[in-house]
Amino acid sequence: MLPSLPLLLALPFLMAAAVAAFPRSSRSTAAWLAALAPLGGLAILGWLTPSVLGGQVVRTMVPWLPQIGLDFTLRLDGLAWMFAGLVLGIGALVVLYARYYLSQQDNAHRFYSYLLLFMGAMLGMVLSGNLLLLMIFWEMTSISSFLLIGFWSHRQDAREGARMALVITGGGGLALLGGVLLIGRIVGSFDLDAVLAAGEQIRASALYPYALFLVLAGIFTKSAQFPFHFWLPHAMAAPTPVSAYLHSATMVKAGVFLLARLHPALAGSDLFFYTVSGIGAITLLIGAWNAIFQHDLKGLLAYSTISHLGLITLLFGLSTPMAVVAGVFHILNHATFKASLFMAAGIIDHETGTRDMRKLGGLRKLMPFTSALAIIASLAMAGIPLLNGFLSKEMLFAEALTAGGGPGAMRTAVSIAALLAGVLGVAYSLRFVHDTFFGPGPHDLDRVPHEPPRWMKVPVELLVVICVAVGIAPALTVAPVLHAAAASILGNAMPEYSLAVWHGFNLPLAMSAIGVVGGVALYFGLRRLINLHGVETRTTGRNVFHAQLDAISALAMRLTNGIANGSLQRMLLGLVLVAITVAAAPYIANPASPNWTKPQPIPLLGWALWLVMMACAVATLRVYKQRLLAVLLVGGVGLMVALTFVFLSAPDLALTQLLVEMVTLVLMLLGMNYLPAQSGPERPRWRKRRDAVIAIIAGAGLGALAYSAMTLPPNTMAGELLARALPEAYGQNVVNVILVDFRGFDTFGEITVFGIAALVVHALLRRTRMAPEQIMPGPPIKLPVPADLAQIMFPLTLTVSIFLFLRGHNAPGGGFIAGLVLAVPLLIQYVIQGTASVESRFGFDYIRCIGMGLLIALLSGSASMLFGVPFLTSGHLDLHLPLIGDVPLASAIGFDIGVYLVVFGGAMLMLSMMGTIKPSRTRTARKGEIDLQRRSARTGEMH
Repeated sequence: MLPSLPLLLALPFLMAAAVAAFPRSSRSTAAWLAALAPLGGLAILGWLTPSVLGGQVVRTMVPWLPQIGLDFTLRLDGLAWMFAGLVLGIGALVVLYARYYLSQQDNAHRFYSYLLLFMGAMLGMVLSGNLLLLMIFWEMTSISSFLLIGFWSHRQDAREGARMALVITGGGGLALLGGVLLIGRIVGSFDLDAVLAAGEQIRASALYPYALFLVLAGIFTKSAQFPFHFWLPHAMAAPTPVSAYLHSATMVKAGVFLLARLHPALAGSDLFFYTVSGIGAITLLIGAWNAIFQHDLKGLLAYSTISHLGLITLLFGLSTPMAVVAGVFHILNHATFKASLFMAAGIIDHETGTRDMRKLGGLRKLMPFTSALAIIASLAMAGIPLLNGFLSKEMLFAEALTAGGGPGAMRTAVSIAALLAGVLGVAYSLRFVHDTFFGPGPHDLDRVPHEPPRWMKVPVELLVVICVAVGIAPALTVAPVLHAAAASILGNAMPEYSLAVWHGFNLPLAMSAIGVVGGVALYFGLRRLINLHGVETRTTGRNVFHAQLDAISALAMRLTNGIANGSLQRMLLGLVLVAITVAAAPYIANPASPNWTKPQPIPLLGWALWLVMMACAVATLRVYKQRLLAVLLVGGVGLMVALTFVFLSAPDLALTQLLVEMVTLVLMLLGMNYLPAQSGPERPRWRKRRDAVIAIIAGAGLGALAYSAMTLPPNTMAGELLARALPEAYGQNVVNVILVDFRGFDTFGEITVFGIAALVVHALLRRTRMAPEQIMPGPPIKLPVPADLAQIMFPLTLTVSIFLFLRGHNAPGGGFIAGLVLAVPLLIQYVIQGTASVESRFGFDYIRCIGMGLLIALLSGSASMLFGVPFLTSGHLDLHLPLIGDVPLASAIGFDIGVYLVVFGGAMLMLSMMGTIKPSRTRTARKGEIDLQRRSARTGEMH
């Protein structure tokens, strides 16, 4: 049973990758592949159902980062089982619906990939048994919903709605992370079982108010509670399948899910009671009132969702056992009728070309079957008897009359809010039905409305049948689900209750009747008093949001202009000053004299190297206007540093330094091709003195740090690495062993950053164009070296590169050095012959080389995890080959291959981009003309 939960979670992600991997398959194939995830998940969930309904909690735990309390724990109880069923069941219906909704111009494969990513994120959130793991999936829902809301990226409203949703829910996610960290600090664990069992400890803590408000900020932003509710209507720019899924089973339900999940830990205080129930009541009324005046079908449904989410929040805020049961029940009911209503609205839009109720009307004659389905779902939303919405609305009225046992004023306020919500709910449901399916119309349409394809209606039919079945026979249909979910929240406090259509004449029934009559009277009264079709709704939240964004952008622009105004000197000055401050802060806080050992005498050769290095450095300051000479002098400094490493018996560092100097020298020479002919104006004298002081301080600090490191006693980490390199990592070259084994994870991060840096250079320069008068003809610099000699060097250098790579684990060499060695002859050809000539013959895709290197490094490092050992743990094998003899092999060579490819590809990509500012095209070597039909050697793109 244990592997079933990881498989349940992995299915959406695996099928998302499968759909994306076959972009040329048919739309039907993409839909079938996408449907396998929710259908397979429902099968696994069905297999686990007997255990969950029996009161068991199914768990799976894999240690991940135990140092910070993060384990990959999956936990399936009644609440998670109910939400997983909603996510998978409605997800399967949305996949079927989207197959017929999306047009031929829409990229169905991309849509289904995003949808499955969204589904997987929601599943991960509801199944998480660790709060930190829950946070990871919580943020994934924000990112995946951003992709789905902005799916029609060519539309301004879609881009704006996606950005608004991401900013609001992302900000709430940061607040929630702070609350989760505080809860973990109070409890001492992020394990969900420990947190749920520590409710009294959490509420008694002095940190409880801060943790509560931070968690509620995340919940309220995600579930569109006041004052963060304004983002949800703007998310209606998404395709209707997304809207149906987002409003019924995902995204906005994530907030109320977390409210239910953490209810045992956070509820039970007056602060929770007044905050949650108060915000819920305000949201309930604001959403219901605004829904009446919307002209867009999806806009009306969006505000009704806000209202119903406020209703659920109010019920959980009341915190009585029956209020919790009612809140869980309404989550189920709302998911069914709201998904069916959104799909019906999508059908109307699909078949009429509009969602504007001012243009609709009379559709019951043209689309009778769709009209019947939508009317039934609307009546369920209004809470009409014999439909599921009526039952949870009755529970709301019953709980509002008691208001959690609070003071009489609170009970009165909650009762009035519930009654008003009932009246307004009937009013906006009546407007949806009347203005769409009755009255005159439709008019000003560009097509004749008709019923949609048969299978497009099937999801709506199934959901409407559930609404009717639950409304007529709740005890036979929904009672086991409701009991399992509510019991997982309440535990031993689970109340006795009866799910029945008729409870006799009582006050909640009277409130329902008043709500129906009042709603009908309100709607027709508004129609009589004002022209509902002429009402222009205000978007105050949107305006405030954009005003804040504009203010933040203006502030950021002022700071940017003041700090990073394009002056590299100013940016470098800031970087050096910050580095000096950070380095000096610990010493200033705890001043202590360094315990330096007596220095060793420097032999004559050491003095000579030092004097040459100092002479080159000082000379560079004197001749900086003569750029070529200055570059050569800087290269002299680097050469002296390399010789110093040789002198100190560090051949690996010497080789690396020498090769880096060669590559950097070529980079500078290529860069000089695009610099102005004249140097900039001289700096003021005071700036020169300031810079000299800063340089002396920074240099002295680095010198002191280097001296301290070199004079450490031998019984430090260096001695331990020397002792462990050969027996544990099977390598005699300790430097290479550190890079590919002891610090392999750091090295993987470094080559990733190196590859990203190369891609950034490519992205910045690929569209750059220079003015014709600034482009120097021919190669950047003429050197008296025959071109044939540079070409002959390549096979020889390739041989040396491979030799250095193969010996790197036991002798000076390795992937980094070998990659630079291979790049050197090509760089020389770039300087001698020019970029266009070299690339037209070499034809190598550097970007693909970087990608392959990173992939090889990741796979070779991950292979060790298959044997139950950490990432990049080395294995060793001794081979005896005829004529060659014993050949020792370490598995780290695979990781080193990745380093080799990334270093070579990254260095060549950056330097080739500097070689010509016409990157996305290649020139013919003969005339230097741009050939638009050639494939770029760097990018593989056709132009």
